Amino acid sequence: MEDYNKGDRQEIFSKKIRAGKRTYFFDVKATKGNDYFITITESKKSFEDGSFVKHKIFLYKEDFNKFVEALGETVNHVKTELMPDFNFDEFSRENYHNDNNQSASAESDMI
Repeated sequence: MEDYNKGDRQEIFSKKIRAGKRTYFFDVKATKGNDYFITITESKKSFEDGSFVKHKIFLYKEDFNKFVEALGETVNHVKTELMPDFNFDEFSRENYHNDNNQSASAESDMI
C-alpha cells in the first residue's frame, strides 16, 4: 500500500500565493481510491499569540465547473460593475507580495 499523508489524503500538487498579510494555498489531494479534490486554504497570522488562523474549503470534482464559473462571474462583476476604474493590475507587480517591505521610493521607481 502507498504511503499517504494526513490519513487518507495524498497531496499531488500545491500552489502558494502570498497576498499581503495572508497566504492562500491551493492543493490537489488524492484519496486512497485515487479520487481527487482541491483544498483552498487561507492562512493569516494572529496578532494576539502569533499563531496562524486557517480557513479551508474542500472543493470536489463534481463542483469544479460550477465553482470556477461562479468565481469568474463574481470577480468580473466586481471588476466591471462595482469598480470599473480601479487598476487591479497594480496588485500583479512582482514585489507586491513582500508584505509591507516596499518603500515609497521603491514603489515610485517601478512606475
